Amino acid sequence: MDDNQLRIIFMGTPEFAVPSLQALIDNKFDIRAVVTQPDRPKGRGRKLAPPPIKILAEQAGIPVLQPTKVRTEEYLDELRSFSPDVILVAAYGRILTQAVIDLPRFGCINVHGSLLPKYRGAAPVQWAILNGEQEAGITIMQMDAGLDTGDMLISDAIAITPDDTTETLAPKLAHLGGKLLVQAVKQLCQGKLSPTKQDDSLCS
Repeated sequence: MDDNQLRIIFMGTPEFAVPSLQALIDNKFDIRAVVTQPDRPKGRGRKLAPPPIKILAEQAGIPVLQPTKVRTEEYLDELRSFSPDVILVAAYGRILTQAVIDLPRFGCINVHGSLLPKYRGAAPVQWAILNGEQEAGITIMQMDAGLDTGDMLISDAIAITPDDTTETLAPKLAHLGGKLLVQAVKQLCQGKLSPTKQDDSLCS
């Protein structure tokens, strides 16, 4: 399958997800829709502000979905209408139902901000800093019903410098995530992805 024949839905919300979507756009993948969280009040005036992913998607002319309820048949039907081959996820901020995970033929692939199986779940970047880790990384993983328990597809690490904070480390990992996600999608199209089971005994 050629790269541009893969029909993609992208799910993400905050700034961390922006490099992943931008990398997909730059590589001219067929992004049928972007799913993100609803606009939220922000700032002193509490005016509704769009998520960073929505801003980028609209600039690129990609349809944006902002469901308030994600466990309805109507939402599933809307996703089905885009005929996705794969759903790519980066910091969407909501748990995907099994029905969504099972919807695309290649399932859902997630950009996770740690070297799995370490630091599953929320705040992996913060935990790496708090625990004094020497390195952090990104794991591209196949999503399943568990919390970051799916098969690992690609991972890579970067050093944590003595001056790093969550605010400085997260953007570095976000850009690494975009690079690895593109690599994973290209390998998926070529039939070259090699899933690796996680060793649960190493989970922290």
